[in-house]
Amino acid sequence: MAITTDTISKTKAHNEETFEIHVVTQLTSKQGYRERSDSDYNVELALDTELVLEFVKSTQPDVWKGLETKLGAKAGEMLCKEIDRTLKTQGTLYVLRKGVQFTWSGPIKLCYFKPASSINPNLEAQYQSNILSVMRQVHYSSKNNNSIDVVTFVNGIPVATLELKNEMTGQTITNAKQQYKYDRKPAGEPLLTYKRGALVHIAVDTNEAAMTTKLNNGKTLFLPLNRGNNGRAGNPDIVNEFKTAYLYATVDGQPAIFSREVMLDIIANYMQEDKGFLVFPRFHQVDTVRKLLAHAKANNAGQNYLIQHSAGSGKTWTIAWTAAGLAKLHNAEDKNVFDSVIIISDRTVLDGQLQEAVRKLGIAKSYIETVDKTSRQLKEALENGKKIIVTTIQKFTTETIAQMTEMAGKKFAVIIDEAHGSQSGKAAEGLHRTLAQNEEEADEFESETDLVAEAIRKAQMDRQPSQNISYLAFTATPKNVTLERFGTRDSVDDFPHPFHLYTMRQAIEEGFILDVLQNYTTYKSYYELEKVIEDDPRFKGSKASRKVARYVSLTTVDQKAAVIVEHFKRHIQLSLNGQAKAMIVTQSREHAYRHYEAIKGYIKDNGYKNLDALIAFSGSLTVDGQSHTEAELNGFAENKLPGYFDTDAYQVLVVANKYQTGFDQPKLCGMYIDRKLDGLQCVQTLTRANRTFEGKSAESIFIMDFQNSIEDIKEAFKPYFEATELESLTQPEQIYDLKNLIEKAGFIDTDSVDSFCEIFFQPELTTTDRAKLEGIINQTVNAYKTADVAAQSEFRQAVKSYCRFYNFIGQVFPIADADLERLYWYCDWLSKKLINTKQEDDFEITEEMVRLRKFRLEVTQKGSASPAVGETAPLQAITAFGVNALPTEEEEVELSQIIRAFNDKHGTSFTEEDMIRFGQHASKVAEDMKSTIMNNPLDVALDSFADKLLDRMLEASQNNQAVDSIMTTDAESWRSIASLLLRHNKRRFMDGMEGRN
Repeated sequence: MAITTDTISKTKAHNEETFEIHVVTQLTSKQGYRERSDSDYNVELALDTELVLEFVKSTQPDVWKGLETKLGAKAGEMLCKEIDRTLKTQGTLYVLRKGVQFTWSGPIKLCYFKPASSINPNLEAQYQSNILSVMRQVHYSSKNNNSIDVVTFVNGIPVATLELKNEMTGQTITNAKQQYKYDRKPAGEPLLTYKRGALVHIAVDTNEAAMTTKLNNGKTLFLPLNRGNNGRAGNPDIVNEFKTAYLYATVDGQPAIFSREVMLDIIANYMQEDKGFLVFPRFHQVDTVRKLLAHAKANNAGQNYLIQHSAGSGKTWTIAWTAAGLAKLHNAEDKNVFDSVIIISDRTVLDGQLQEAVRKLGIAKSYIETVDKTSRQLKEALENGKKIIVTTIQKFTTETIAQMTEMAGKKFAVIIDEAHGSQSGKAAEGLHRTLAQNEEEADEFESETDLVAEAIRKAQMDRQPSQNISYLAFTATPKNVTLERFGTRDSVDDFPHPFHLYTMRQAIEEGFILDVLQNYTTYKSYYELEKVIEDDPRFKGSKASRKVARYVSLTTVDQKAAVIVEHFKRHIQLSLNGQAKAMIVTQSREHAYRHYEAIKGYIKDNGYKNLDALIAFSGSLTVDGQSHTEAELNGFAENKLPGYFDTDAYQVLVVANKYQTGFDQPKLCGMYIDRKLDGLQCVQTLTRANRTFEGKSAESIFIMDFQNSIEDIKEAFKPYFEATELESLTQPEQIYDLKNLIEKAGFIDTDSVDSFCEIFFQPELTTTDRAKLEGIINQTVNAYKTADVAAQSEFRQAVKSYCRFYNFIGQVFPIADADLERLYWYCDWLSKKLINTKQEDDFEITEEMVRLRKFRLEVTQKGSASPAVGETAPLQAITAFGVNALPTEEEEVELSQIIRAFNDKHGTSFTEEDMIRFGQHASKVAEDMKSTIMNNPLDVALDSFADKLLDRMLEASQNNQAVDSIMTTDAESWRSIASLLLRHNKRRFMDGMEGRN
């Protein structure tokens, strides 16, 4: 019988009590809760003892009869006391999961959870027998008259407390948090004591919710329990309801957090003790896992899921919960949806935290395997029925693929941690082939005369989405390849999007990560050089310009080191009670070494204390005739660096292409950037500093950049700050453009491809066959070697692009053209033998050749590099993996005129081969600037395009002609070339859009 009625007077419509009444009546009328009176609450035991006994009596009558026989009239009292004792020693979570037991009795269950399958109807009946109840204004203390607004119970055991506030009364969630911190002291209060009392404490107003599992007075840490609002913090509007109605009501078809279905699921399968806290899932975590499991249950294997969750989302736990759920998942026919769940990480060293999280989630240890030795270990784990396997993508070898093809009839879920391009190319193809089991693979071929054609067809079918494998790709920063490979789409023509989204902006606004871009300072170098030999021919060409730029960057490391150390001492070193760290990101291993030596030298020369540096780079490096390794310079093994850097002994880490991804050091407060950063690399590098730490804030993070502008950084972050989207869809027909480009070169003929495939696709190969294959390939290689450098470059690029693009589209689109498969295997072998014949100039700029006369560093920009709300940029569609569009006849004529005029003016021999190289750089610059190019007139975009193209060319390691003077002395000609390339790329973009309409 209901105690509370939802009828209120108009004068009280805005009161806090109204919100409280609404929550309780919704729980009782819609979620099956019983309302209980405050008088039913036993303050000493923190139990609703009447419901505890009712549950035991009704669900376990034989157990209760045994208790009465042994204890007589005191059976109920003694049972509640034993529950209290076990709650104090083991905690509420343990009692709900395991129950209690007297030495002389069988186990006494205090909660029944939803069974994985419905094979046993008795288990479902037990689950439905749980008694969910709610009390208002619970006077929980024997010390005072304090009351908590709402407490919910499972079978008389409290699981959640709620303090409710109504914005209409001037009180918000902030007041509720303060009330928990300062008016709800846990000492001596069973209901509020960590582990022994309620599992979670929730502060709620009509707009937002936050939760904690550990009340600790003023140090209590609350985490948001909000749905997110269009990629931001908070909650969206709900028609005819408060914004926090998802706690107590079904919203958008999703059951309430406090529903029987969700709350008991959380207690049974999510909550765990970790690092001194009970883990209670945030909304996006439980939402993700439950939606994934529901979709997999309804659709079985053969699905793709992309989960775009930012750093700070709690991805380790989300993956662990997902894996455990999938391992136990049954479909409507009560059969396992998956035989094994494989968790794959890009990291060479497996994530111990992830493995530990998985092991805590109710899967027997005997069913979990870590594959960290050989790929054979993976095969054995699958054959032995291991339910969850944690490994790296490096373990999937050709041998493993061959061994596992006989695993017919099995279904797999593959969870990919940090999915990027590697999961969309050869690595994922190998994984796919390892696990695939299509019906076609089991066919027996009646005809022996067409075995090659059938083998080709089978190879082509292997690329197609398999009905026995589901892929679940988790990443914060999906690339265009990842979106198209794993994204959700209702039809082949729809734009793919993440199955679930938790954005970087939401994570920042909720305080789980910090905005590293708030304090961004850029520097520009100004220098003047003096040539020792004025007409030295080695200084001709833009390659020489690049070498000069490298010389300057190495020569000026000392000046930058001084700026870095002084900035660190002034702005960073004392942060976090002296624990703050910094990272210096350099452009090469030699630059890293020079920076490291300069930093240590400057510290020593100035007598600075409590300041030291480490270095990180791969392999062995020779500088000035001396060989160095990371371990030798640091004085300990490479794998110990993260641990040493975490101590107070070291404050600065200098890196070269190492620790720029996947490195989690929350004390990092400074980033010093001395290399060009672009796109995803930029985002992954700078977000190393976004982890939270006590005393750390966005204002305490400083980034000093010697190479990039604030605009560059903002453009790099735009696609990833909110939902990542595609501007347009990839057109698989581009594969024919690549095929035509390869054939047009004249190095490959159809007969060679056919001869190769006749041998390659035989059921078995001999060593003689291997030699024949080599001979066929060498015919193309020999023809390739006779061509000029430009023709070789174009052909080599087309062959490699064909292989990458075909690998990709084969996993996303149905392909029926066997000739494409034939050409793929021929090109795959051929690409390994196509040598880049350019001659590297081995001279280096030295002080005997050039002198640095003047140098100064000047601050050019200071401010925020964060994209504004809604300031996003879509990722470009995949355009055949880098193959450039050919110029029109008009563009070729204009190009010839520009070249001829420039050569006549300067007496040079600038050729169209140089323009091919220019075009390759221009295409990449244009991709980075696509939104600017498409949304602005050409004259508006030209200056920026010309500058970025110049920067890229000066840094590129290409064999260049003498074009340096066009950049330095003839701005008009340079602008003409840049204008031509800009117009060409805009036409390419426009043609691509028309082709998709």
